[in-house]
Amino acid sequence: MSPAADAGRSGRRQLALVASLFIVPLAAAMWLYFSSGWRPAVGAHGELIDPPRPLVPTGLTLPDGRLAPADIFQAHWFVVHLARGSCDERTEAILDELAQIQLALDKDAARVRRVLLHAGQCAAVPSQARDADLLVLQASGPAGDAFRSGFPPAVDGSDGIYIVDPHGNLMMGYPASGSARGLLKDLERLLRLSNIG
Repeated sequence: MSPAADAGRSGRRQLALVASLFIVPLAAAMWLYFSSGWRPAVGAHGELIDPPRPLVPTGLTLPDGRLAPADIFQAHWFVVHLARGSCDERTEAILDELAQIQLALDKDAARVRRVLLHAGQCAAVPSQARDADLLVLQASGPAGDAFRSGFPPAVDGSDGIYIVDPHGNLMMGYPASGSARGLLKDLERLLRLSNIG
C-alpha cells in the first residue's frame, strides 16, 4: 500500500476520532434526557409553583387609599412578602432582609420590586413608607381575600415570600424566615437567564 493511501486512512481515522468526541456525549445526553426519564436538577431553593399562576390584582389598594392599577404586577420581577396576620417586628425584619437581598443584586437591583401585601392595619407601613422601592398593597374585603387565596400557603404554614415574574405570574414560594440566601440565589439565576423585566 502506498504512503499516500496510508496517510489518507490515518487522516480519516483522526477525523472520525475527533467527530466522536463531539457526537458521543451529545448522543448520550439525548438518550438520558428523552429515553431514561432522567432530568438534571434545577437547583431552585424555593418551592416551584407549577404551572405558574397568573395574578389578577383585584381588591388591592395603595397606602393613600387609591385602587391599585390592573398592571401593578407587570414589567418588573417582584418579591412579595404576604403578611397573613398583623404586621409586627417580624414583618419589619423580613422587609429589611428583602431590602438587603435587593441591594445584593447590584446592577440588577432595578429590575426587582419589593412588595408588602397585607390584609389590614399594618404597623410596618409607616416606618417603611419612606422606602421608595417598597410597594405596599392592602388586600382586604372579599376581592382582596380572593386575591390573597391565590398564594399557596408557605412551606412552614406562616407568612410567605413569593417571586412574581414580569408577566404577573406567581412562580415560586419561600417560607418567610431562613430563606434569604436561597431566594437571592434563585433571583440571581432568574435575572441572569431572563431578558425581560
